Amino acid sequence: MEIRHLRYFLAVAREENMTRAAELLHVSQPTLSKTLKVLEEDLGKKLFTRKSFSISLTEEGLLLRDRAEDLVAMADKIEQEFVSLDDVSGGDIYLGLAESFQIRYLARELGRLKSVYPGLNYHITSGDTEQVTEKLDKGLLDFAVICEPPDDLKYEYVEFPDVDVWGAVMRRDHPLAAKESVTADDLTGLPLFCSEQSWNYEIAEWAGSRHKDLHLEGSFRLSYNGSMFALEGLGLLLTFRGLVDCSKESGLVFRPLYPQQETHLYLIWNRYQALTPISSKFRDQVIRAFSR
Repeated sequence: MEIRHLRYFLAVAREENMTRAAELLHVSQPTLSKTLKVLEEDLGKKLFTRKSFSISLTEEGLLLRDRAEDLVAMADKIEQEFVSLDDVSGGDIYLGLAESFQIRYLARELGRLKSVYPGLNYHITSGDTEQVTEKLDKGLLDFAVICEPPDDLKYEYVEFPDVDVWGAVMRRDHPLAAKESVTADDLTGLPLFCSEQSWNYEIAEWAGSRHKDLHLEGSFRLSYNGSMFALEGLGLLLTFRGLVDCSKESGLVFRPLYPQQETHLYLIWNRYQALTPISSKFRDQVIRAFSR
């Protein structure tokens, strides 16, 4: 199985049309059809269901698509890493980021590094701890930002200089908006929104024995989406301070939890994965900046 074959496969899977995929790949349709047939023969599975004017993936094709996306991304990253070994002006850095106002500190260091190495390119994906560490473990990312203490057997890390404060985002006309902070008793019986990971860890830790009395109405990975549901009066969003627009014009307010619940943020990288020169410079710069 060749990486080129997987690229062809992914193009057809994305376009669901052999002609369009061939045009995008700059190959003839017979060449593309032959390549896909060879791939199916190599795997011993039918990957596509061919219809009159389109192509769809079989169950085996869907499985291969998920695996192929990671393999092709890894191949691209390896190529870029070797190119960057001789590129003293820059290179590529891949980061997976949790949501936090503290990401600005990371952005600041990227900006400073780019001013010295104008050939620097950075690629950002967002997600919770489970999502970004999975990509980091696969080698698809150089760094990840997570909201829980790292496994120091697997990762090296540096802690961000500030902390994130938990609170509830609600409509400005909500009865709890009149309070300076909210307690677990205040939230009991109310529809609440939160990421599933945070609900099971940070919120469970904060609420203690009252956690069982709280109601998770819906889970959101992105705070912005949850805030739109809060704005429509469907519930209260539990999130970090600073992630949602709570200006007077927004119609929303943020009220911190009481007792105060704080979360520390960490930049992590694989302990046994070699970093490219530009990634090493970034790591060293962040360590210096965060240690001041």
